[in-house]
Amino acid sequence: MSLESLGPRRVLDDPAAMRAFAHPVRLALHELLLRGGPATAAEAAREVGISQALASYHLRQLARYGFVEQAEARDERERPWQVTEAVQEWSDAEPGSETSAARGLLERVMAERALSRLVEWQRRRQDETGEWRNAGGIGNSYVYATPEEIAALGEALKGLLEPLMARVFDPSDRPEGARPVLLTRLVVPLPPTGRPE
Repeated sequence: MSLESLGPRRVLDDPAAMRAFAHPVRLALHELLLRGGPATAAEAAREVGISQALASYHLRQLARYGFVEQAEARDERERPWQVTEAVQEWSDAEPGSETSAARGLLERVMAERALSRLVEWQRRRQDETGEWRNAGGIGNSYVYATPEEIAALGEALKGLLEPLMARVFDPSDRPEGARPVLLTRLVVPLPPTGRPE
């Protein structure tokens, strides 16, 4: 299985699209459609906890930049939305460019969202079964690596994640007891210490 088999993917290189995606409500709506499949603005609003008008506005903004599109209606009254791509990646950008700034904004918003999910998990962890209590959390590893080695590590992680990501689109492939899990990878090159290392 490859990322291509998970459906369309998109490399974001348009700063306007990156800034449009870098909105907590839009990220929540996109995640909802990715996880649950097509939904109307009313259904999405209930799930995300916002008004239908606000959900409609943000879905239209996502559609404007190609992140969602109208799905096939279940009847004449409904107008469901669906995601257009399963995977988004960011392009490399020249330092100081508009794309670089937009990429930084998108990464910050996604990291803040992941951190808030971690805090939420910590609040409800004690209500989970032992297996799930031990499944979530955070870890730190300090390594010495070259950019090429970090890129290779990223590719290896993608390979491990692909079969699990495929389950997002094929519920029949999910084993009993499977549930959505957010995996956020932060790779932060640190500055040298100034001492011989």
